[in-house]
Amino acid sequence: MAPKPSTSIGHLGASEHKYSVILPTYNERKNLPIITWLLAKTFTEHQLEYEIVIVDDASPDGTQEVARQLQRVYGEDRIMLKPRAGKLGLGTAYVHGLSFCTGDFVIIMDADFSHHPKFIPDFIRLQQTYNLDIVTGTRYRSTPSPNAPGMPPGGVYGWDLKRKLVSRGANFLADVVLHPGVSDLTGSFRLYRKAVLAQIIALTQSKGYVFQMEMMVRARALGYTVGEVPITFVDRIFGESKLGADEIVGYAKGVWNLFTSI
Repeated sequence: MAPKPSTSIGHLGASEHKYSVILPTYNERKNLPIITWLLAKTFTEHQLEYEIVIVDDASPDGTQEVARQLQRVYGEDRIMLKPRAGKLGLGTAYVHGLSFCTGDFVIIMDADFSHHPKFIPDFIRLQQTYNLDIVTGTRYRSTPSPNAPGMPPGGVYGWDLKRKLVSRGANFLADVVLHPGVSDLTGSFRLYRKAVLAQIIALTQSKGYVFQMEMMVRARALGYTVGEVPITFVDRIFGESKLGADEIVGYAKGVWNLFTSI
């Protein structure tokens, strides 16, 4: 049964909630100032309390020094740098970042500008309207779920045909095998209640890009409510994509492992 709206969708205004953004980074020196400015602008304009937790995996390009400069600009209460010793995986980056979050809601997103902060108010509106546990961004829906007016359709920009086919195929495979009930299982732009994320992340065993998929499948299995907001995904501005053949093979194996275990 679809959740029923508890409030009308409108201007967010002042909120009693605090939103913690976890930004895993590796060689994001050029992108980090842009995404930080956009996040700060979005939260400030909507009168939302926030913090940004940067989890950097020992980037050799000076990402951490940029993060320290951002701390001096925005304050250490807004920007927290929590580095790690090396590239230890996306899933463990969330676990590490979560341990420092002080907000009651957590937003996970990429730092490479693929995920635009302008969609965060829509995530929050949908969550508040239907009292959802999770809101995930989708590239493959034209309308939000549950329904909410005034949100444009999602899409992907900057990808070649091959990458679009890979993404569509990955989501189709997971949908057929796992029936997760969401249109974009491989997306990594999401809003969680902090307690919900903590429980799901403690159960999740996958690594790499399969991590996102397993978290959503486990959320559904645990009975948590999930909403979807259409987003436009834009390929990274600076740097190279970290998706390779190994990740694609690992994803297929991950779908099968989830099918046999959950």
